[in-house]
Amino acid sequence: MSEPRSKAQHRRRRSRTALAVGVPLALTAAGTFTYGTDLGLLGGSGRQASAAAPAWAADTADGFASVNSLGQNGTYGGRGGKTVTVKTLADLEKYATAAEPYVIVVAGTITMNPVGKEIKVKSDKTIVGQGTAGHIVGGGFFLGQGVHNVIIRNLTIRDAYQGIWNDKDHDFDAIQMDGAHHVWIDHNDLRHMADGLIDVRKDSTNVTVSWNRLSDNNKTFGIGWTENVKTDITIHHNWLRETEQRNPSTDNAAHAHLYNNFLEDAPGTAIKSAYGNYSRGGTKMVLENSLFQGVKNPVIKDSGAAIVQRGNSFSGTSGRNESGGSAFDPKTYYPYSLDKAADLPSILKAGAGPRASIGTTAASTKAAAATTLTVAQDGSGQYRTVQAAVNAVPANNPSRVVIAVKPGTYRELVKVPSNKPHVTIQGTGGSRKDTTIVYNNASGTPKPGGGTYGTGGSATVAVEADDFQARNLTISNDFDEKANQSLDGHQAVALRTAADKVFLDGIIVSGDQDTLLLDTASKDRLGRVYVSNSYVIGNVDFIFGRATAVVDKSVITLKKRWNGTSAGYITAPSTAANRKGILIANSTVNGDVSAGSFYLGRPWHAGGDASLDPQTTVRNTNLSSAVKSTPWTDMSGFSWKDDRFAEYANYGAGAGQASTNRPHLSDAQAANQEVGDWLAGWTPAAS
Repeated sequence: MSEPRSKAQHRRRRSRTALAVGVPLALTAAGTFTYGTDLGLLGGSGRQASAAAPAWAADTADGFASVNSLGQNGTYGGRGGKTVTVKTLADLEKYATAAEPYVIVVAGTITMNPVGKEIKVKSDKTIVGQGTAGHIVGGGFFLGQGVHNVIIRNLTIRDAYQGIWNDKDHDFDAIQMDGAHHVWIDHNDLRHMADGLIDVRKDSTNVTVSWNRLSDNNKTFGIGWTENVKTDITIHHNWLRETEQRNPSTDNAAHAHLYNNFLEDAPGTAIKSAYGNYSRGGTKMVLENSLFQGVKNPVIKDSGAAIVQRGNSFSGTSGRNESGGSAFDPKTYYPYSLDKAADLPSILKAGAGPRASIGTTAASTKAAAATTLTVAQDGSGQYRTVQAAVNAVPANNPSRVVIAVKPGTYRELVKVPSNKPHVTIQGTGGSRKDTTIVYNNASGTPKPGGGTYGTGGSATVAVEADDFQARNLTISNDFDEKANQSLDGHQAVALRTAADKVFLDGIIVSGDQDTLLLDTASKDRLGRVYVSNSYVIGNVDFIFGRATAVVDKSVITLKKRWNGTSAGYITAPSTAANRKGILIANSTVNGDVSAGSFYLGRPWHAGGDASLDPQTTVRNTNLSSAVKSTPWTDMSGFSWKDDRFAEYANYGAGAGQASTNRPHLSDAQAANQEVGDWLAGWTPAAS
């Protein structure tokens, strides 16, 4: 890495209380974890989940509902709470209005009494239909001011209609929000209500509405009812048909991202569209790859609003179709991929609305089973190099592609570009040592076309695609520092990640300086990385970067420098303010180095950026005597005491008592620095 040359005024991070969601159930259900013994670690035990929740209870939102804000890290509903099955209105209301988290499974038809009743849902709830059996008749749900972290899925909510088409007297909505945030409405069938099917009002924000059927209604989907320009909302893969207005109407939304929606004004029906997507007030709207079929005035905007259109398709439409102004780039907030507009009728007719089995992901209706590509040096596979297999993955692939690499040493550079998500690179040998991807570039290595690679460019394996996984292999950079003393720049990265939801499971990452670079696509983008059951080997700043990264149940092995001396730094976080940095948990730090020779970390203010707020927490970890008694140190004029460095419940010869030079978290602070807090609603699972 390149270090800042001077110190500027450091902006301190404001503290906040995070939700303590704990270790994801998928990672604890097995109870005891075994690390493996191929590098000598004996094993350990993890935390036992008290009860097994359904697999789909771990599903989390995408879009703006996944964005960390307002003290809420993504949207995961009642995950971690009890799972209850309800068949009566009394039970549904009891659990939906409870203070504690619940996963509430609606297993039949529940009729609201009186008609128009809207249950006042409280925070941290998942309300989900059991298969296609969950029906709410004659009413719906209300999410009031401050209610957050709510998921409503797989339900049919219907029939509060009172016989008056443009009803001004009965405010009977399917789902209404007044000042709520972090809400996910997914795979529902909403129809035939007295007022709106969905009303997102009064500065409600961080809302995602996905894979729903909305039909047989006058006022479909309203957003706004405030002068503030605050709401952030994502609306994707919804099928709207036989609806007249508000499809949706979006008033004063700061960021409205609409993509892959199918608006259909079907011929021969009594209900005719008045307009489709409407950008009102100060709304900034990005409208992508949607299909408008037979819709009157498909896209309209006020003079002060903005609409940026890309890739939309219009068939048999008439009237206004408008765009203009500047909006925003949704990918600076979250990753997503687009379907072709022409494919939406088949995709959404098959996939929108409640599903018979909810144990699949939102995109499962169009995603095929994982494709496997084989790599073997001897020609017995489909490809001889790993990069050739990566090249064969289609751009914007919608489902998992597993690149199965047979045992051998593959001396090559591998890059997984950002437009190839859902890729797994997996060794097929009996040990993670059997399959190795290795190269020897360093920061100062000359490039063929001129210049040098730089730290990030030196990586043997570079991952820029979301939802990447690697397992059962070794990734190494074997740059020879001793033989290249004349070279300026010895940083030599083995693995660089610059993506979200990266799962590194059962691997070895080996190098010297700057072994494992855990980065993000940009400073304002979230990049979560979960390293589990793995080994990371190095000596100087060898776990570093600005990602929100967890090294869990792993071994961190310290190496001597090229000249045989013992001195180094394990972590060098460059965390953005208000993000989480590097968490080392339930692991072991060891290696054949001198006692008291290694720091746990130091603050890397990349490029001298004083706005950064680097963070490393090391907890519940066995520290060898190699760790210094004062384990944190300054870097390039920035004091570690101005950033976020702490320990909790470490043990072993290198552990030490709390002091001003060795801060420990309190029990209360540690409760907000669990693995689950870092993962923020994402549950890594092998695939």
